[in-house]
Amino acid sequence: MTLSARSVVWKAGRKIIVDGVTLKAAPGTTLGLLGPNGSGKSSLIRLLAGLRAPAAGAVELDGAAVGRMSRRRLAQRIALVEQHATTEANVTVLDVVRLGRIPHRSPLSPWTRADDEIVERALARVELADRQGQLWHTLSGGERQRVHLARALAQEPTDLLLDEPTNHLDIQHQLEILKLVAELPVTTVLALHDLNLAAMFCNRLAILKEGRLVAEGTPEEVLSEAMIASVFGVRAHVAPSPLHGRLHVQYLV
Repeated sequence: MTLSARSVVWKAGRKIIVDGVTLKAAPGTTLGLLGPNGSGKSSLIRLLAGLRAPAAGAVELDGAAVGRMSRRRLAQRIALVEQHATTEANVTVLDVVRLGRIPHRSPLSPWTRADDEIVERALARVELADRQGQLWHTLSGGERQRVHLARALAQEPTDLLLDEPTNHLDIQHQLEILKLVAELPVTTVLALHDLNLAAMFCNRLAILKEGRLVAEGTPEEVLSEAMIASVFGVRAHVAPSPLHGRLHVQYLV
């Protein structure tokens, strides 16, 4: 199941935010989108999710234009976890996760045991099965993010999109969320800020600068000292970590 962008452009007024990006997320890939603030990561995520229509180019899922798919069909295939998803409603964890079943049910169809089992598996996957009765507003930031991930899993998507899923979380919860995401049996595209976390948990990286794709490949192919200086404007030393063998970025001041 391949999600791809082909020469996509998106504008806010006259300002080009995403500028001719061509990108493909192969089946089973965990693809990290990296770039400075304002580089177009969040906008590209929304284009891939079908929430925005490109001004030029196309987003395709298995060769079919996302823009021509019904909202229901798209939601059966693609799940999005946004950066600041929240609610003021007095709802429980279970209420939120059950929302993930909406794309698979018609307005008149009854809730089934199969729906219950899918929701239960999603809660278990994020280790919140024992918290399903807890009220949303009593959860920590990391717990809320895991609930949103469970809601996305309840959609049974083939493709999962996440916009800064670790933003505002402490390091423990960052590691927990990204480890969980990396182990999911889906194609994943996620926007990140942290280069070291991207190197640890993503098997492909795409680097954006001023809306353009400037590099794409494995962490070893992409995370070079020259690239970091050019795109992020900082000096860094890049080498495999003696602890885990993956690339580690050490910033120089």
